[in-house]
Amino acid sequence: MLYAAEPWRTFRWYMGQMHYSGSYWSSTQSDHVIYESWLELARLLYADFDRDVTAIVAQPFLLRAEVEGVLRRHIPDYLMATTAGPLVVDVKPRHRAAKPEHAFTFAWTREAVGSRGWRYEVWSEPPDAELANVRFLAGYRRDWLFEPDEETCDLAVGEEPSPERLFDPVILDEVRDRVEDGDMLGEAFDCLPGRPAPLVRAGVLHLLWKQQWSVDLSVPLNARSVLRTAS
Repeated sequence: MLYAAEPWRTFRWYMGQMHYSGSYWSSTQSDHVIYESWLELARLLYADFDRDVTAIVAQPFLLRAEVEGVLRRHIPDYLMATTAGPLVVDVKPRHRAAKPEHAFTFAWTREAVGSRGWRYEVWSEPPDAELANVRFLAGYRRDWLFEPDEETCDLAVGEEPSPERLFDPVILDEVRDRVEDGDMLGEAFDCLPGRPAPLVRAGVLHLLWKQQWSVDLSVPLNARSVLRTAS
């Protein structure tokens, strides 16, 4: 039931607000998920990129617990369904997470969540280069732009895909056949000289997002980045 929950509260926009709110279209959810800061948006990008995450719910529930004789309340930022079980996530900048009032809240939240056998994490700023790479690849996350559907598969020879499909799904299969373990990203971009270069690049980057291959994300992606077959 929690994975179908609406956010416990919704954000507001107002003049002079000090935080950044919005909604992110998640390929995991095939729907929008809200966030209330740039850091929460970054966490959504990472969750969307994680093959072990199968569902993402923002502000999924209000948690109540009596701690030291006082009724405490807390709304976690995200609940994620993963292959290892439920994961409850709070997002907080590192310098704020260390403050006593936040550390106290996170401590009793961790205990309450753990008592159900669920995992809990407090997530703070990721490495800059890694975040930049994940954010860049997220631009190629939408399956429906690339993957063939029944209508496309039934096209007669010579017929064109529907105009809303921006990329040729056939190129994905050709790229999969041509790119091998140990190839560099620049070589992958040039693997189909008979195809339009922008469509080949888009297909390669979509498959990177889908983690058809793994690549070192700790340094900025470039033409010499080495692709490894994903395990």
